[in-house]
Amino acid sequence: MSTLRGIVSVLLLVVNTLFWSVPLILLTLLKLITPTRTLRLIVLRGLNGVALNWIGCNLWWMRRWLKPELNVTLPEGLSPEQRWLVISNHRSWTDIFMLLMVLHRRIPMPRFFLKQQLIWIPIVGLAWWALEYPFMRRYSREQIERNPQLAHIDRKATERMCERAREMPLAIFNFVEGTRFTPAKRDAQNSPFRHLLRPKAGGVAQVLSHLGDQLDGILDVTLHYTNPDPTFWGFLCGREGAITLEARRLEVPGWMLDSRYHDDPHYKERFHSWLNALWQEKDQSLESR
Repeated sequence: MSTLRGIVSVLLLVVNTLFWSVPLILLTLLKLITPTRTLRLIVLRGLNGVALNWIGCNLWWMRRWLKPELNVTLPEGLSPEQRWLVISNHRSWTDIFMLLMVLHRRIPMPRFFLKQQLIWIPIVGLAWWALEYPFMRRYSREQIERNPQLAHIDRKATERMCERAREMPLAIFNFVEGTRFTPAKRDAQNSPFRHLLRPKAGGVAQVLSHLGDQLDGILDVTLHYTNPDPTFWGFLCGREGAITLEARRLEVPGWMLDSRYHDDPHYKERFHSWLNALWQEKDQSLESR
């Protein structure tokens, strides 16, 4: 029965995506021929509307068909007219839909840091490109050591997203660990945390240095699954079990409003200490469940 539920869920996801692909493609073509940035922003707002409706339709059928058991704690005062940096631990592709289920239309249209390879996903990859999501190449340390210029490519993508956030309200989502948690990955990187991977500070630091004075705050999200091995397929089959999402609002400390992360080792050390302390609290919260 659960497998049949999963197949129906996939069909619903595909049908909804195909339906909204028509206005998506038309607006993308219009954006390509629009001559000025001012006019492109108007088209981009239309694309945001298409994406929000695609998200809303998916959440509608997920709530009624899958009926996820989601326990939520949210701060007050959220608004789609604000600008937020949302940071979270990462367990499964399900995380994205849980975040959207809780924050959809409570905060602005989300922007995720995406792996470059995801641009090739049919329709969805086109949507992410048209919506100007930052695609990250994530070069290895060895590649950057051989060619230091590679380090600037992902930084430029982040800078462009921050520039867009100054033009309209955005919510920038960042799974700080960079990949989904598994015990094997934790052990391979010798993580000091029991339930988390080591957090990567570079993207967070860059967003805060470029956009911190414009942000209404940081939303620090902790996701906990009763299922020790959550998967998106399990979620689509309706067998994921209870999920807890806790979000708290953090103010942006004044010392972060600086762009010295890649140039000042003392600033970099201070930022890593701040993020590691945050991750330690998150790990303790997950341990207590």
